This record gives sequence, C-alpha cells and structure tokens, in this order.
Amino acid sequence: MTAMDHQTPANADELLGQAQAGSTECLGQLLQLYANYLKLLVLAQLEQNLRARVSPSDIVQETFFEAHRDFVQFRGTSSGEFVAWLRRILVNNLCRVVEKHVLAEKRDVRREVSLERLATALEQSTARLEAVLPDPGPSPSAGLHRREMEIVLADQLAELPSDYRDVIVLRHIEGLPFDEVARRMERSTGAVRMLWLRAIKTLRDGLAARGII
Repeated sequence: MTAMDHQTPANADELLGQAQAGSTECLGQLLQLYANYLKLLVLAQLEQNLRARVSPSDIVQETFFEAHRDFVQFRGTSSGEFVAWLRRILVNNLCRVVEKHVLAEKRDVRREVSLERLATALEQSTARLEAVLPDPGPSPSAGLHRREMEIVLADQLAELPSDYRDVIVLRHIEGLPFDEVARRMERSTGAVRMLWLRAIKTLRDGLAARGII
C-alpha cells in the first residue's frame, strides 16, 4: 500500500469537486486516499474468530465498488462529508458480513445485527485513532487538520512492522487493556508494554519525518 504524502483537506476537496464534475479518475484517486483508514476501521470491528475468514481488504473493495456505483447519489460538498458517507456504506457491508458468517451459523439463536451499534463502534474506533495523535489545539482549522491526520495516521500504520501495527490496533483502535492485548498476542504483559512503547515511538518518528507532526 502506498502511503499518502501530505494530502490535505484541500487536495481531497479538489479531487471530490473534479469527481463530481465527472472525472472517474479523480473519484478513483479520492477513494484510494481512504483505503488504509477504512481497513483499519474494519479490522477494529471484526471479531477475532472472523478474521481468518474475512478480509478487511475485501470489505473495503466492496465499499469502494458501491461508492463508485452510487456516487451520483452523494450530495455532500466536502471531503469530511464524503468520508462520513463512505463509513455509512462500510457499516452496511460489515453488517452483511456478520449476518453471513455469524448468524448463519446460529440459526437457532435470534440475534439482531444493529447498524446503529456498528456505526457507534466505528465512531469509537475513530475517536481512539485520534487519541494517538498529538493535540492540535482547539481552533476550527486544527480540527479540520485532525480529521485529515486520521487518514495519514492510518497510512503510516500500514507501513509499520506487523507486530507494531497489531499492538497499536489492539490497544488504541480496539481499546483493549494491556493484559488482553498480551493474551491476544501471546506475550507477557511486560513484553507487550515495551513493544507498544517502541511502536508508538516508531509511528511518531515516521510522522515527524514526513513533516506531519
């Protein structure tokens, strides 16, 4: 996956405007800006027993297909609105995955897949993703920068070694305590804490090297 280099809200908004003017190439470029971000959110919502059977990339590609197909229905004017629209499509696709792989195996158990629950979980994952970032300050322009930073952060995470990425996802995106992270990664709690410290330092060093922080 290619990381996004210094994409700003203006760049994304420009691509959005050109896509709405009829450029399918710009629409494709716009969608790819959010590939790693959406994969990260999918990963955070997939239960552990589903991860061996369900590819986050497949869910994201299905989301992109539907977004491309239904783009004429999008009525927003900003990249922020576009991301929110993509997340709604993603939620519906996650819902279908849960219905197919979980409910189909438990036909005798009546369980409702709640779109609202999945949407809330995605928002919580987004908030935890923000928590990894340095505080940009209270200004409205800083808030806009933070939303774009979430996308840059997801791209940077995609470039980390897998164990660094895993510990950050489990700790910050899934919001698990260190002892549960240790159990998932089959390491001691102390080893996981040291791994997490190295991972956070590497992540922030990478962001700093790109002039992001």
